[in-house]
Amino acid sequence: MESPPCVSIFLVLCVFIQSSIHGQSLGLDPVGRSRAVETKEALQETKTRFLLFEDETDKGCQIRLNHPDTLQRCGFNSSLPLVMIIHGWSESAQFSRSNVHLIGYSLGAHVSGFAGSYISGKQKIGRITALDAAGPLFEGSSPSDRLSPDDANFVDAIHTFTREHVGLSVGIKQPIAHYDFYPNGGYFQPGCHLLELYKHITKHGLNAITQTFKCSHERSVHLFVDSLLHASQPSMAYQCSDMASFSQGLCLGCKRGRCNTLGYHIRQQRQGKSKRLFLATRAQSPFKVYHYQFKIQFINHLEKPVEPTFTMTLHGTKEENQKITITLDEEITSNKTYSFLITLDVDIGELIMIKFKWENGAVWTNVWNTVQTIIPWTRRPLYSGLVVKTIKVKAGETQQRMTFCSENMDGLQLHPTQEKTFVRCDMNSKKLKKKIR
Repeated sequence: MESPPCVSIFLVLCVFIQSSIHGQSLGLDPVGRSRAVETKEALQETKTRFLLFEDETDKGCQIRLNHPDTLQRCGFNSSLPLVMIIHGWSESAQFSRSNVHLIGYSLGAHVSGFAGSYISGKQKIGRITALDAAGPLFEGSSPSDRLSPDDANFVDAIHTFTREHVGLSVGIKQPIAHYDFYPNGGYFQPGCHLLELYKHITKHGLNAITQTFKCSHERSVHLFVDSLLHASQPSMAYQCSDMASFSQGLCLGCKRGRCNTLGYHIRQQRQGKSKRLFLATRAQSPFKVYHYQFKIQFINHLEKPVEPTFTMTLHGTKEENQKITITLDEEITSNKTYSFLITLDVDIGELIMIKFKWENGAVWTNVWNTVQTIIPWTRRPLYSGLVVKTIKVKAGETQQRMTFCSENMDGLQLHPTQEKTFVRCDMNSKKLKKKIR
């Protein structure tokens, strides 16, 4: 069977099929005959483009009128058959709507949705990205009156300023896309507080107050731009019911499409109803942070519940992180496991060691001194403080799970001002020992 002959395809692209006519004005006379009104210059300027395609992967080379040298530059082969395709008014260069990506900020997000919904036909716009879509007059409205997932093949939205003022929020709170991202909960953004006003005055002068007010609203734009500038380090977000659960580190799973990257390089998947995804960010670009869930099992052998402050220093295969202060939301009672979220600005690699310290507090130092006086010490010390049994860690970005045990198993109790070292419970692993060296 013979292969189809190789031909040059000469496509005449009439961009919007509009020509500017200089020298003629077309109209109808009273009896319906067309007439032409002559002007000084009877010249016609055309906006028609001629593109030469050599094969289906070719993006086309433009042939310019009255410039025959462009034929040679575009590789025109006069020995091959020539096919000329001229599209009509209703066509747009055989251009697919699925290749269209509309990006709308604030009110523009809903305008993009209206544009998508008003396009008739079987084929929808490929993608719409909403950057903190406007809230007033749109919050709680029907899908036909705002941006919705039906307006394009794929819709993603970034919510950054949904904090209410007098019952209204600048950005819309409700989900409006296939994937709705809520950085830092979506209410307000780090670095945008009024306490940062002096920094904005240095940068923006008299416009500082305006800049401070719209800082969180515009952060959606900066986050999207950041996804282009740092494409190799995308910000990961995780599906969760609310920010409170996310802050406990309970939502760092990625199974069944429960996590996705924020911004331009999002994984475009349509699975059922809208997904709400949360993430933490830095106050400036690059905004990416690394998410960890820490689950610490405490046993309290003191007579009363305690509310201590701890610090942790994390050691990874790439570098060591500075001390992180941890304040639990509730008291430590008898035997309970506490879960919380930790974020790091840098990639420390695989976590291999944790230094955990009960920071000094005057109250608990006095309690501890009293306990020491009351309880007689023997060769076998009694558990009279806090016991940290295990520290379980899940890394969101790598989905790795690790369990850490006390390096010194003889003394498990933790006293005020004391620091204990925790290592991976599988320390006997040869592979892990090499990483520590």
